[in-house]
Amino acid sequence: MRDIARATNLSQSTVSRVLNRTATVVPIAEETRERVFATARALGYRPNPLARGLRGASTMLLGVIVREITDPFFAGAIEAVTTAAGARGYNVVLGHAHARAEEAITLWGVLEARHCDAILLMGDMRDQPRLLQDLRTEHVPVVALWHGAQTDVPCVAVDNHAGIRRVLDHLTGLGHRRIAFVGPRRLGDIEEREAAFVQYFTGIDEPVRAGYVEHVPNDPSGAIDALSRLVKVPEPPTAIVAATDVLAIGLLHAAHAHGLRVPGQLSITGFDDISMAAYTVPALTTMRMPMGEMVDQALRLALGDTEAGVDQPLPVLQPSLVVRESTGPVGHD
Repeated sequence: MRDIARATNLSQSTVSRVLNRTATVVPIAEETRERVFATARALGYRPNPLARGLRGASTMLLGVIVREITDPFFAGAIEAVTTAAGARGYNVVLGHAHARAEEAITLWGVLEARHCDAILLMGDMRDQPRLLQDLRTEHVPVVALWHGAQTDVPCVAVDNHAGIRRVLDHLTGLGHRRIAFVGPRRLGDIEEREAAFVQYFTGIDEPVRAGYVEHVPNDPSGAIDALSRLVKVPEPPTAIVAATDVLAIGLLHAAHAHGLRVPGQLSITGFDDISMAAYTVPALTTMRMPMGEMVDQALRLALGDTEAGVDQPLPVLQPSLVVRESTGPVGHD
């Protein structure tokens, strides 16, 4: 900063206020700000996040703890967060929890030491109560994404119930009544999607058939195992709602292996609309996650652009149905 002050013939305090974007009683001229930023770029100025944190200034670092970085959905989510944070001038410090409590807690300690301005949790962490307790006792803002609507920390959620209802309205509109559900273990968003599936059939006075709900790991092999069991029930389903696109893609593969035509003999839907969903054969009908809007809302909450007051409802955004070729009328070839 001394070098920049000398090169611009400004005081070091003025340079500091410009670079730290500190509010001033007397506004600093835009031409002066541009001169400081141009000189900083020319001299290769880089702020030291740790030093800024010790001074109590913003470090312009956003910490992100991801439950499962290998999930294609979260790969897209990380890209969206990194891009949106970068547009706000923030760098992202990323940690992978591997769905294990001790790793998530360790990551929190690392991010705390880096003096991150805020933390995003990506994926449901409610099976890790110690982590959530530690986060609640800190002064750093914490916001969760894809954590389920009911949570102990501020959360930006998707309306999973509405999404599943739209999928089922689509399938029943095509004449399907024998509809199965395949999902991973019941946490957060997945729990809500399964509950919505059961509630839908209760509402139309057609309880879910025995053997029509499968719990498997959230990977293609889990879906393959699920379909192997579903084809053996007395009346196999004519449609399957997968809780995630990853499982839906596994079901498409399994259907081909079993000689089932999709959608002629079996319709399949997913949830999320990951990038590869449009390129499966046939292309996957799915619920599109409002990814960009959710990330923007989360960053606004985490970085103080809006207040998460007691009386202010947290955002619950709507997914949208994307109809492609993996669904069709019952018995249609």
